[in-house]
Amino acid sequence: PYCYIGKKRLESALAAAATRFPHLSFDVRWRPYELAPNLPRGRGHDKMEYYEAKFGSKMVRDMIPRMKAVAREHGIEMEYGGHVGNTLDSHRLIWKAREVGGSELQNKVVDSLFRAYFEESKSLGELSVLEECASNAGLGDVGDFLSDRELGTGEVRGEIQEFGRAFQCRGVPMFIVDGKAVLSGAQESDAFLRVFGRL
Repeated sequence: PYCYIGKKRLESALAAAATRFPHLSFDVRWRPYELAPNLPRGRGHDKMEYYEAKFGSKMVRDMIPRMKAVAREHGIEMEYGGHVGNTLDSHRLIWKAREVGGSELQNKVVDSLFRAYFEESKSLGELSVLEECASNAGLGDVGDFLSDRELGTGEVRGEIQEFGRAFQCRGVPMFIVDGKAVLSGAQESDAFLRVFGRL
């Protein structure tokens, strides 16, 4: 959930930066990272059962109301139903979106994926869900691309290794500003603005 919340906070900071730092221009690029690369492809595991096995029932029970409240502050109606599957194909889709339509289309696809998983309880391991997200974002028909799992996989795995190594990425969200300033976690908008002010 912190990736989605972090995205909203970054967007608030970018909106404020347009007037506070008019000399700056921004190009947001999404890079891949797999939190659980061993999850199965397809629908995957029941989300709540998976979270409880990973974090413990008490932590999950305590976490959900807090996460829902924080998400709601940013216009996100967080849900915890559905399933969690392997996300490699969703990263391939995000990569493809940038190849086709640059940062703007990539961002729309990321929005569509976040909405599907966090608000609509859909599994990003299912190709049908990814096709729907692509269509909703304006990417068009990606059925053939997604079905051929060789396409984009090398590029995605290469980025995971390259940026994981370069920035010692061990979790997400991680924001890299101007190739050097690193902000980890769902930072408040002011944290981004402080970094922008030093550029």
